[in-house]
Amino acid sequence: MNKTYKPSVPVRQSGVLVHPTSFPGPYGIGDLGPEAYHFIDFLEKAGQTLWQILPLGPTDGSPYSAYSSFAGQIYLISPDKLFEYGLLLKADLDMFYPVKGDRVNYSIVPACKDPLFKKAFRSFQLHTAKNELYEEYETFKQEQDFWLSDYSLFMALKDYFNGESWHTWPLQIRRPDKETKKLWRERLAEPIAYIEFLQFIFYKQWFELKAYANEKGISIIGDIPIFVSDDSSDVWASPELFYVTEDGFPTVVSGVPPDYFSKTGQLWGNPLYKWPEHKKDGYAWWISRIKAQLSLCDILRIDHFRAFQDYWSIPADAETALEGHWEPGPREEFFDAVKAALGDDLPIIAEDLGIITEGVVALRDYTGLPGMKVLQFAFDGNPGNVHLPYNTTTSNCVAYTGTHDNNTTVGWYKEADEKTKDVVRRFMNTNGSQIHWDFIRTCFGSPALKAVVPMQDLLGQDETFRMNVPGVAEGNWGYRYKKEDLTDGLANYLLSITKLYGRYRAPEKEAKTSD
Repeated sequence: MNKTYKPSVPVRQSGVLVHPTSFPGPYGIGDLGPEAYHFIDFLEKAGQTLWQILPLGPTDGSPYSAYSSFAGQIYLISPDKLFEYGLLLKADLDMFYPVKGDRVNYSIVPACKDPLFKKAFRSFQLHTAKNELYEEYETFKQEQDFWLSDYSLFMALKDYFNGESWHTWPLQIRRPDKETKKLWRERLAEPIAYIEFLQFIFYKQWFELKAYANEKGISIIGDIPIFVSDDSSDVWASPELFYVTEDGFPTVVSGVPPDYFSKTGQLWGNPLYKWPEHKKDGYAWWISRIKAQLSLCDILRIDHFRAFQDYWSIPADAETALEGHWEPGPREEFFDAVKAALGDDLPIIAEDLGIITEGVVALRDYTGLPGMKVLQFAFDGNPGNVHLPYNTTTSNCVAYTGTHDNNTTVGWYKEADEKTKDVVRRFMNTNGSQIHWDFIRTCFGSPALKAVVPMQDLLGQDETFRMNVPGVAEGNWGYRYKKEDLTDGLANYLLSITKLYGRYRAPEKEAKTSD
C-alpha cells in the first residue's frame, strides 16, 4: 500500500514578553498570585505557547543587577498564596491597604509586603510540627544548599551592616574562612532562617505557576544576564572567579563600546570573569548556574551572548566605556563543556545583538543556538540588514517586534524620522495608524520558528510605557499593565493572527477530535 509522503514541518510558536513585576495587583508590584494565573489564561485564549520573562533574581530595581544568580525575587511572592497555604489569615489581608499607582514603586513595596512575610514566617515557625510545608522546606534547603547557604548568610550580613555593600564590611567578613562563616551563621541564625524561608516560598510559588503554564501548553522563556552584580553573593562567595582585588574591588568592569543605544558606549560596571579560573574546574560554576535557571524555565535566553566570543574590558576607574578594549572570551570550549554536562540539545537562545562580528556569528553557528531578530532594528535603509524578514536565511531564530531595552513600537514609530516611517509604511503596506499590529503581523509572518511580542506592543502603548532606557539610571523597570487591558477581544484578535501565520497549536483534546 502506497503512503503519501508528508514532510516534517517545524513547529512555529508565538508568545508575549512581560515580567511578573508588570502584572496588576494591589501590593505595589506584580507577583505570582491570581493575576499571574489570569495572564496564563489569557495566553491560552489567545493561542500563545510562549511566555518570556526577565531575570527572576533578587533586586531593588534592575533584574539584570541581582544579589544572586540563583536566588529568587522575594517581592514576587504572593500574599494571597500565603493565605492559601494557611500562613496568613483573611484578617491579615483585610488589614492591608492597596497601593495606588500604575507603576512598580520599589521604595514602597518592602514596607507593604515585609509585615505580611514576617507574619507568615512566624506562623510557619509556630506550627512547624503540624505544617505540611515543613517537609517541603527541608527538602528545598538540602537540594539548594550549594547556593542557599552562602546567599542567606550574605543577605543576613547585608542587613546586619545596614544594607551597605559587602565591600564596606570588615575585612574578616569580606573574605571569611569556614570558621568565620560558621560563627556568623550561629550569630545570625534567626534572620538566616527567615531568608531561607522566603526563598523556599518563592520557589514553591514559581514552580506552581510554571506547572500551570506548562499544563496549558505554554513554555516559559527565562533570561540569564551574562554578568553578575558587584554587590552579590556570587562575587562575595567566589572572588577567585572574578577580576577583583584582595579587598574585593573590581579591577576591570563590563560594558560595551558605542552602539545603537549610546554614542559613548555603556559602562555597566559588573566585575569581569577570570575565565582561566573557570576553565580549571570545567566551568562548574557556570554549568550550575545554567542548570539552575533551566529548572525555573523551559528555554533560556542568555543576555549579551557576544561576550563569550569577545568581551569589552573597561578599567574600573574609567569614566566612560570608551576607555575599554576587547578581550577574548571562552568561546567554543565553554559551550563544549556545557553541552558535555547538560546535553547537546540546549534549550538556549543567544542574544546576539549589538556589535556582531564574523567571530560571534561563527560561535553562534557552532553552538547551533537560535539568535534574535528585532524588527525595530530592520529599517536603517540597508537592504542587507539582517533583521529584515527577507534576510532571515534560517528559521532557527526568534523574531521580536522589540525587546525590553527598546522603545515600544508605537513610541519608536512616533520618534522615527520621516524617511524611516516611509520605508516602514511601504514595506508593510500600511498607513501606520495601527503600527503595533503591523509590526506584530510582520513578526508573526517571518520565517523565525519563534515570535515574541512585548506586552506594550500588544496593547499599542506609547513611549511612556517603556520598561527600560539603556544608559539611564532612574525611572526604569516600573512598567505595569491593568487587569482590564487583557480583554477577550484582544485575545481573539491575537488568536486570529496566530492562526493566520501558522503559529497556532491546537490543544490536545481539540487536536484528537479533529482527527
